[in-house]
Amino acid sequence: MRDLKEELKNKRKVKAVDPIKQILDENNNDNVILYDAENKPIEFEQIAVISLDDSDVLYAILIPITPMQGVEEGEGVIFSINEETGDLDVVNDEKLINKILTAYEKLCEENGEGANDSNK
Repeated sequence: MRDLKEELKNKRKVKAVDPIKQILDENNNDNVILYDAENKPIEFEQIAVISLDDSDVLYAILIPITPMQGVEEGEGVIFSINEETGDLDVVNDEKLINKILTAYEKLCEENGEGANDSNK
């Protein structure tokens, strides 16, 4: 018979990772795990963090690794980052999305990378 008490004592505790800290950590290469409305994990590859000249808000471009309803394979999702509240909100405004993507393309050009070659 297993000694359940001993087994539980020896298990490692998994630390919850703050996705905003993970996204903003320049040295992070791990995928980001977010949870949907049903509390199911969705794994994302982080592509970039973008700031716009006319705003203090940061935006994260993430590509879902886990299939996600309404998002085609290889298609990215843009989130606004609110460090104060710890919220990541999906950006749906087309004009804002275009501004963020233009800033991302400019960043890639400045770094000598193609838009599809950049990682952070």
